[in-house]
This record gives sequence, structure tokens and C-alpha cells, in this order.
Amino acid sequence: MRIPRDLTGQDLIKHLKPYGYFVTRQTGSHIRLSTEQNGQHHITVPNHDPLKIGTLSAILGDVATHLNKTKEALMQELFG
Repeated sequence: MRIPRDLTGQDLIKHLKPYGYFVTRQTGSHIRLSTEQNGQHHITVPNHDPLKIGTLSAILGDVATHLNKTKEALMQELFG
């Protein structure tokens, strides 16, 4: 599955909420998300429209590693 090319930071945050991620703070255009599922985990999502492909790929890889999934499996769950 290809990484979506038109995903915004706000869209990604909405997609990550079912995995227990919630907004903990915002500094400028960067939003910090945290989760307590599978132990503590924090990620920073830029509030850009759209997110750059490399940035999105790195965030998805980090989340997938924390959830003990492959990035491909996580993308399939998030974006169908």
C-alpha cells in the first residue's frame, strides 16, 4: 500500500486516536501526542497540509514499532 499523499497533520491525529493517542501539548505548528497503551510512547506530528511523505513514513514506522506491527499492516488498518 502506498503512503497517502494528501494527508494533513490533523487527519493523522484523528486516525491515531483509536490506538490511544491523545494530544498532550502543542508548540507552534507541532503537536505532541502520547499514549499509555503498550507502555508510554510519544510522537510529534507537524500540523502541516499536507504532511511530507518522508515525515509521514517516519511517524508511521515509529507508531508501528511501538504497536509491534509492520508499517504495512498499520497503514492497511489506518487507511484501508
